[in-house]
Amino acid sequence: MDAGNDGATTPVLLNVYDLTPVNDYLYWLGFGVFHSGIEVHGMEYGFGAHDFSSSGVFEVESKCCPGFVYRKTVSLGTTDMSREDFRSFIERLAGKYHGNTYNLIAKNCNHFTDDVCRNLTGKPIPGWVNRLARVGSVFDCLLPESVQVSPVGRVPTLRPVEQLVP
Repeated sequence: MDAGNDGATTPVLLNVYDLTPVNDYLYWLGFGVFHSGIEVHGMEYGFGAHDFSSSGVFEVESKCCPGFVYRKTVSLGTTDMSREDFRSFIERLAGKYHGNTYNLIAKNCNHFTDDVCRNLTGKPIPGWVNRLARVGSVFDCLLPESVQVSPVGRVPTLRPVEQLVP
């Protein structure tokens, strides 16, 4: 155990947001268009698109991601990773998630939160959160090219991970 965590475990939470009011209907059918952020040590981390090759990972106050409507929080488990170790982990992971590589079907915010969750808990995020992208990947060849590569969910003009001060 890292002394910075005093042997305690920290909850790993998935904060899910609606991208469209249609989710009120789709949610009950097991579908929806969702944004998700992962909350650890009291802060939330997400991934969004921008036009640059720098990281698209950002940090926001929990359940307050600008531009999205908060829906619910899902408990994913716990981690014994200290705040400092988690910070180092998220900074390393941010290097794999550049804003200009965001893709609605293949590399979106839900792929990012799934990656974080699998690394911290060994388990995936709930399937319904990114189901629409998985279904879309099956039919990707039928989608217009503008949708196939369309960056959705621009990074809020808040604190990008690489600029944060511990």
